[in-house]
This record gives sequence, C-alpha cells and structure tokens, in this order.
Amino acid sequence: MKNVYFIVTFTLLLSLTKIERLYAHGGEKHGEIAKTEEEVQQSDTSALPTVVTPETHAAHRLNPETVHARPDDFPNRHPLFVHFPIVLLLVAAAVQLANIFFLRKSLDWVVTISVLVSFAAAYYVTKIDHPHTSGLSEHAKLVLAQHDFYADWTIYLAGTGLVAQVLSQFLFKGKRWSVLVVALVLTGAAYYVAMAGHYGAQLVHIEGVGPQGKYLQTDHH
Repeated sequence: MKNVYFIVTFTLLLSLTKIERLYAHGGEKHGEIAKTEEEVQQSDTSALPTVVTPETHAAHRLNPETVHARPDDFPNRHPLFVHFPIVLLLVAAAVQLANIFFLRKSLDWVVTISVLVSFAAAYYVTKIDHPHTSGLSEHAKLVLAQHDFYADWTIYLAGTGLVAQVLSQFLFKGKRWSVLVVALVLTGAAYYVAMAGHYGAQLVHIEGVGPQGKYLQTDHH
C-alpha cells in the first residue's frame, strides 16, 4: 500500500513540476529559448513582434531578471492557473479508476485532495479570473463558446465528484460501488476538462487569442 501511495504521489508531483517549468520557460526547452534569442539578436528589428518595441525587447534582453515574468506582467492570470485543474482531474480520474480494484484508503486521500484543488482552481479560472475578450472574429467566438461550455461542465462535474468522493470516503467507507460511482463522475470531468483545454489551445494557437494580450481586455494594466 505504501508503494502504491508513493508512486501516485510521485506522479502527481512530477506533473505539477512539469507545469511549473512550462510556465517558467514559455512551453519551450532551455536550448530552444537560447536559440530563439540568438536568432533575434542576429536579425533586424523587423523580425520582432509589432506590439513589442525594439527598446522594450532590448531592455528585457539586457536585464536577466525579466526572463521570469511576474504575475502582473500577464494580461490575465488565467494561463497561470488553468493547467492545474486539467492535470489534477486527469490524475484523480486515473487514480480513482485504479482504486476500484485496490480499494486503498491512501488512494482515497490522493483523489480527495486532487479533486478539491482542481475544483477550486477550475472555479477560479472560469468564474473569477476568466479573461474578457474583444474584437474576436465570428469563428473565434464559436470556439470560445465551446471552450466556455466545456469549462462550465468541468466545474459542475468536478464539484459533483468532490461531494461524491467525500461521501464515498467518509460515509460509505470506500465501498466498491461508491468508488465506482465516483470514478464515473471523475472520468466525465476529465473528459470535459480535456475538451476545454483543446478549445483553449485552439483559441491561443490557431485563433491567436491571448498571446501578448491580443483580443484580451486586461485586468490590471
């Protein structure tokens, strides 16, 4: 039982560490960042994004402290927290499915904590700090509507899964049938959060919504 708990906990921590590294380096490897900066240095200023002046870019390159952006440097804090519910709900669903066979109390706690944190993070990024947009194309509006639809259902199912998990763990004492019910709800939540992530990625990388604050109404600038 201790070995299973250690493996699951290690996997969870490894996933969260990966997210933190993605935030710190913009989703790229160290070598890729260095290569990009070197290419920019060798090119003229016309290669820079039009929204960033050469003076601003030069200041960032000359000051190593600006490599790690502060929370207020982002147009919105949504991208800083949105990956936590994605990872944690997927982990919770996988662990709960495994626990149908193992029925381990330690795995119950992993699921309970993961769902609690993921529900809180999902609610925050969807209802409290969700970025407001302006100037979107009609197609981008359709994609955003799908993203919001799946994000809302992620909250509903994550909240339902949290209540079901608490009842299963403390009231029904981890009965197999109750563990199965929770697993089904969390599997649904995992599907919806994955779809919300898909449409979110489509908004950013295909529709161009979000990079450098494009089409966003900033909250604190």
